Amino acid sequence: MTTPPLRPGLRRRSRTCPAAVVGVRPGPGTGTVECGGVPMTPGDAAAPAVTTDGPGVLLGKRYTDESGTLEVLVTRAGAGPLSLGGVALTVKAAKPLPSSD
Repeated sequence: MTTPPLRPGLRRRSRTCPAAVVGVRPGPGTGTVECGGVPMTPGDAAAPAVTTDGPGVLLGKRYTDESGTLEVLVTRAGAGPLSLGGVALTVKAAKPLPSSD
């Protein structure tokens, strides 16, 4: 079974922990979004029976790749980590607000 490429609004669920994400920006089109080193499944897949230890995927945070082209929003926290084709995704930093001097 091949998974369709990530696109905005498409949900993915981890097979190794309860983590779930939704696509915000699709990215380069190559590579598979993974959680715990295992490709994520479509959002309507059954909940996982296996859990792993990891650094943790934080609820409500946006994760992005090095180039900033792929972005996913975490809708359910889990053990993680998230990666794209084996390269770890990082939490997207908030943009600083302008000064109110």
